[in-house]
Amino acid sequence: MIVNDNDFFSTRIAKYYQNKRQIPDGQIIHVHFKSGADNLPAAQFKIIKQQVDKQTPAHVQGLVLTWLKPFKVDCMSITTAFAAGFDPAFCATSCKETRHNPYFASLSTRPYDDFGWRPAMMLAADSYTDATRLINRGVAADFKQPKGSAYLLKTTDNARSSRAVYFPETAAKFAGIFPVHYLQKNYIENQNDVMFYFTGVTHVQRLNRNTYLPGAIADHLTSAGGILTDSYQMSILEWLKAGVTGSYGAVVELCNFPEKFPNPGVLMEYYLKGSSLLEAYWKSVAQPGQGVFVGEPLAKPFAKPPSATEKSH
Repeated sequence: MIVNDNDFFSTRIAKYYQNKRQIPDGQIIHVHFKSGADNLPAAQFKIIKQQVDKQTPAHVQGLVLTWLKPFKVDCMSITTAFAAGFDPAFCATSCKETRHNPYFASLSTRPYDDFGWRPAMMLAADSYTDATRLINRGVAADFKQPKGSAYLLKTTDNARSSRAVYFPETAAKFAGIFPVHYLQKNYIENQNDVMFYFTGVTHVQRLNRNTYLPGAIADHLTSAGGILTDSYQMSILEWLKAGVTGSYGAVVELCNFPEKFPNPGVLMEYYLKGSSLLEAYWKSVAQPGQGVFVGEPLAKPFAKPPSATEKSH
């Protein structure tokens, strides 16, 4: 867990999260930089990344960032920058593909050992109260095997429905395994079993009129959802405020390549098999350089509880 000691919010959230998840002191990485800006310049980031790499124990496979800002490093997301290092190949000044994620749809359970990447997720919120609620949802989700549903919406916004091409095959893939509703509509409401919700619009209507189960994942394909504050579109923080436990959104204009957004079929497959929210989400995005992951990374609603022998070790 990475903590910015110059950010009071970061230190408070880190302390709360460490207590809830029983994270050892040796896995708390302290950095110092001026908080409050959306962007962390690449030159400054590289210095911080070197400090983080030196402090991170070799066995650690993922990272959690305990702040709201910054959420990008120049032309790329801060989560991918911490995961793999700053690299212009993750960026695009025009509509083109970017550097691939070797962890995508892989069987790996140790991404740092296998690829040299530590998938990262922001534990971000507008307030301390919202952050603690997010953390509590993630912890409450563990091992619950929830009986929820997935909602895959092809909207009337054709440009932002580019990944809807995956939706029919995803529904067919999970038939008889997990309820998947492939719908051609712009929003859902009054649903009390939402575990997954994937759509494509600039702003999601009536998202507060649904009940999201602990551990729920939801996102909307659009250009600026990962601009967490003052976005000209709906920030993915709105999902978290509504009760979702993890979301993903673009921090820069990236064009509507489906590969730059979560693939629902891949995400659901790994999550339902017991992967953590961090693992499943990262495995679902083939080109994550311009998108930021936000949520409670250790939530694992579909995992099996550890045995007494495993707990003792």
